[in-house]
Amino acid sequence: MTAVEVTGLTVRYGDLTAVADVSFTAAAGEVTAVLGPNGAGKTSTIEVCEGYRRAAGGVVRVLGLDPATDQRRLSTRMGVMLQQGGVYPSARVLDTVQHYCNLYGKGVDATALVDRVGLTARAKGTWRRLSGGEQQRLSLALALAAQPEVAFLDEPTAGVDVNGRATIREIVRGLADGGCAVVLATHELDEAERVADRVVIFDGGQVIADGTLAELRRGHDEIRFRSSPHLDLTALARATGVVASRVGVDEFVIDAPPLPKLMAQLTGWLAEQGHELTDLRAGAQRLEDVFRRLTAERAAEAAAGPPAAPGEGAT
Repeated sequence: MTAVEVTGLTVRYGDLTAVADVSFTAAAGEVTAVLGPNGAGKTSTIEVCEGYRRAAGGVVRVLGLDPATDQRRLSTRMGVMLQQGGVYPSARVLDTVQHYCNLYGKGVDATALVDRVGLTARAKGTWRRLSGGEQQRLSLALALAAQPEVAFLDEPTAGVDVNGRATIREIVRGLADGGCAVVLATHELDEAERVADRVVIFDGGQVIADGTLAELRRGHDEIRFRSSPHLDLTALARATGVVASRVGVDEFVIDAPPLPKLMAQLTGWLAEQGHELTDLRAGAQRLEDVFRRLTAERAAEAAAGPPAAPGEGAT
């Protein structure tokens, strides 16, 4: 069932168009990751879906309702995790969660919810005394107090430590498995790759890709390896006929299928040059590489400009 439907959405701030003709859907029982760099239009889009911002154009429906006019009817069915803030600095953790549970009236146990997000030891602490990661977990707890049918989570793992991230991933996955439509806005691609069923990629205020991870990866295999930081990539390209890109100090990626001949050429050349091969993986591209490829393609198209009209430029 489609829980969120965005069609032709446009958001403007004065003369600036932040979101331009964006369309996508999010289904119940799935995690839909809305990805993109800072300033890509993710938060503006999510805020319209939450009813916190007015659209300049387009249609948005959440659970079949218009968030701009049906906010009251949606408020008890929708969980919202803001990117930051939203809590009184002097408010105590357990008291705040209890207050939200009472407001929603769904019978959620506040103490159990605090424990679920890993804040039991901080239950009597105030918002201002929490670390950035702890504040994120409290914000998530407040979104869960509604037992939502749809949850909008904006950068839920920002500033969260490794253990906290694992807790949040488990909660997000559990929400979707329980039938909730989770819309996760983030620029942290590794986190999205771990939990998302579907991915919507924003760039420059537009959607440049929309599909499952398998769909976005299809036809784009890669070879990823680690070796000497001093690798001569030009010489490697001459030897193998493919170009390797440096993605870390000693990590490299070749955007090509792992054919036996190419793998033999790569490992053989490294051995001949005396470079140790410390890691080698081949297969479908990671989400990070999918994103890098798609944004690079869009940038190249923008640089090339619109196609010439028939006959234009003829002499």
